[in-house]
Amino acid sequence: MKHLFIPFLALLLWACKPQIDKLRELPTLSETMDGIVTRLYENFEKAQLDTLSHSFILNYITPEEKKVLAHQYWVFEVNTPVTASIIRDKDQEVIPFWLEERGFTQTEMEVTNRHSTYEVWQKKFDEGRIHLGINGLDKHRPVYLVAVKPNDPTEELTINSVFPENQHIEELKTGAFTYHDWDELTLESVPEPLQGQSLLTTIRGRAREAHVVGAFRNTAYPSSSKPDQLLLTWSGDPATTMDIQWRTHVTNTESNVKYWPKGSTDTLIKEGKRLLMEDRMLQNDRYIHRFTAKLKDLKPATSYEYIVETKEGLSSAKENFSTAPARKSPLSFIWFGDVHNTEQWGDLIALANQTHQDHAFHIIAGDLVNTGLHRDDWDQFFAYGGRSFAQKPLLAVPGNHDSQDGLGAWMFEDMLSFPENGPEGLPAGRTYSFTYQNALFIMIDGTLNIKQQTDWLTDLLANSEEEWKILTIHFPPFNAVEPYEHIIDEWAPLFQKHQVDFVLSGHFHYYMRSKPMLGREVSDDPNKGTYYLISIGTHGKNKDAPKEAYAEEQFPASFLYQKVIIDGNTLSFDTFNLKGEIVDSFSLSK
Repeated sequence: MKHLFIPFLALLLWACKPQIDKLRELPTLSETMDGIVTRLYENFEKAQLDTLSHSFILNYITPEEKKVLAHQYWVFEVNTPVTASIIRDKDQEVIPFWLEERGFTQTEMEVTNRHSTYEVWQKKFDEGRIHLGINGLDKHRPVYLVAVKPNDPTEELTINSVFPENQHIEELKTGAFTYHDWDELTLESVPEPLQGQSLLTTIRGRAREAHVVGAFRNTAYPSSSKPDQLLLTWSGDPATTMDIQWRTHVTNTESNVKYWPKGSTDTLIKEGKRLLMEDRMLQNDRYIHRFTAKLKDLKPATSYEYIVETKEGLSSAKENFSTAPARKSPLSFIWFGDVHNTEQWGDLIALANQTHQDHAFHIIAGDLVNTGLHRDDWDQFFAYGGRSFAQKPLLAVPGNHDSQDGLGAWMFEDMLSFPENGPEGLPAGRTYSFTYQNALFIMIDGTLNIKQQTDWLTDLLANSEEEWKILTIHFPPFNAVEPYEHIIDEWAPLFQKHQVDFVLSGHFHYYMRSKPMLGREVSDDPNKGTYYLISIGTHGKNKDAPKEAYAEEQFPASFLYQKVIIDGNTLSFDTFNLKGEIVDSFSLSK
């Protein structure tokens, strides 16, 4: 599966503000759903919330709220009378309540892609604004599509003032893509009467906007007044800066870091910048405060100790970190493929940190959690990571589970403070780079548009003077399951030209280390070419993936980590399993 990014954060309607003044005739869907959920929390206990049904919700909400749900999900203007077609997945068990109520009638027409068969409902509208309702009160991922045609075929149709904004409209025909977050899922059959109409495509994540049936969750690790989830990252120079992040209960409004060089009494204080985070469906911890303190002007090659405390005097345990040396010296780090906030991965990172205490930082190649828009998943991630992240910085890129269903990776962005030196026009802190000693680390968000990152990557590599160039991207360009041909075509020549040494990836749950690659070809010189690696820090699968000619080492696996050492012009790494056994080793000298 390949992913096409379009900035659709506005579609997270529970977090967005009204974007079209004309929608003010009715409350927004966001405001209305916030009110409904808040009232449900006030009136029902957990066990009752878990049993809510479609019919109960429709009888529980007010007539005005029901009107909003039936009108404020999708809005656009047409310049001439039209017929609007709602193209909805037949596998969705409960038909949206408003279809028949609003006068839509079901036709015998069907539209298909390789995953779904869609039925077609139609209604005629006059020129002007058209209001359409929610996909449903469940979280059915194949959200309905909309097709529009003028009733007078001699009229030229124009569609304006679309809400949500940034809407994509294309011709309805075989081959048209279905969802913005899945550009390869295209329509395979379109009835002749529908062909050529204007198709308003969408994203699967829109199902979340009114999701209340089976939607409520609880975190096993709720926030408290005591700071927790301590996390080290970088957004600046690793030799002189350190970012520290943490969480508190929403009632704690001020919190800071006290830090000092180890063995010194020279204590410094840095106030944390507060961010209010909401997960509307997390019933036992809906709101939290997340704090970030960016420490600057630190001394290179220095060990520091620190504590985090609140205004009320509650503090974390004392932790420690070290800044990078200013001069070249041996560097080691630990990296994982997908980790998916599994408990066994917690055992894996604990083993890695107990066994190798000299590493400088961790890298995770995406899919940190299962569902990036569920904060309880992130709570598990931090709980399982434990004190490892409080003592060694984490650097990561989003995977498709972190940036899910086309809704972006806003929790990833809020949780993790990374350098904001990536491509202009794309979300900050998701594609970025940092230099540590004689190595350039390039962190790529593969869920974003690849071509939009090429100029930035080209300039970065062309101006790099570091001896080692290591790139991390969630989607492995070379793999035996579904090769990412667009990444290979776009970037493999660039990697060859500028000698990118390693590409670290996950996504497919098996282990693979390639031979050195020059573009698409295997190099006959181990010192010339790019090595592609796939590793897995969670449960394995893809056991039947064939071993391609470019693969030097490949095997099914679960719960692996890699210890990488760079010492001057020599790089070596060992791959360990959950028993602490070495299952692959490799070294390269320039």
